[in-house]
Amino acid sequence: MVTTNPQTQNHRIQSVLIVGNYCHDVLLQRGAVVAETLGGAASFISNVLNCLSVSFHLTSKVGLDFKYPVNYNPIVVPTSKTTVFQAYFDLGCSENAHQDRVLRRVEACDPINPSDLPDKRFGFGMAVGVGGEILPETLEKMVEICDTVFVDIQALIRGFENNGTVKVVGLKESGFYHLIPRLKFLKASSEEALFMDVEEVRQWCCVVVTHGTDGCEVFGKDGEMKIGPFGANQIDPTGAGDSFLGGFVGGLVHGLVVPDATLLGNFFGSLTVAQIGLPKFDLRLAQMKSFQLNASE
Repeated sequence: MVTTNPQTQNHRIQSVLIVGNYCHDVLLQRGAVVAETLGGAASFISNVLNCLSVSFHLTSKVGLDFKYPVNYNPIVVPTSKTTVFQAYFDLGCSENAHQDRVLRRVEACDPINPSDLPDKRFGFGMAVGVGGEILPETLEKMVEICDTVFVDIQALIRGFENNGTVKVVGLKESGFYHLIPRLKFLKASSEEALFMDVEEVRQWCCVVVTHGTDGCEVFGKDGEMKIGPFGANQIDPTGAGDSFLGGFVGGLVHGLVVPDATLLGNFFGSLTVAQIGLPKFDLRLAQMKSFQLNASE
């Protein structure tokens, strides 16, 4: 399994690049709007990295209608609207459902181009698009400027029906498959993992498969492991996988080995599902958990 060397700096650790658009998320149940929140994997991941005192550069695009205050300014596209997702919590019987949700993209901002990325090197890169904004050439540029690249498979295999409902395609048909051997980590939910050959992909990069309340599994070229979950009272599953990935990468940046970084990811995922929208973390609790995992090394 992959390990990393502990970081000894006391200041904020730098050199993480996050690529993915901010979104407007609308949560509906029984035809009524339950909540409207800031969304997009980039928002959840940056929230976790802030909590872990990991600094980063975020490349994200929005339209002039973007309505949430954020600490990291996105690229504003005057001719486009911000990506909008509607999550229907009472349509879970649909074959397009993700767990107990059906997702529909009702607006789409412009994709992120290679020229939108900063002209510098990074130790870690995260391709975390949710609305089709990551292009193959953009991921290729990330591989060139980042030492270690993490990808959420939803950035690669998501497609959309005419009505905006999320659908998925096989990884081999996604247009990104030729780049898989150049990645370090590929994260997928148990549902998304069905759209790739895990046994084949694990020969090229480490595959992390999340199982919700059952924790996750890590598949490397030479072995695999199962990491247990943290208990949680699930209210809203939105962003749980993103917070997991943020905790996982944050742990690796801080020098944790993969099993402990994965456990930290599970911790942040469990905190996220217990809240609606972008979660608010107890900084002391999160930092204590990170410290405990570091001390166990």
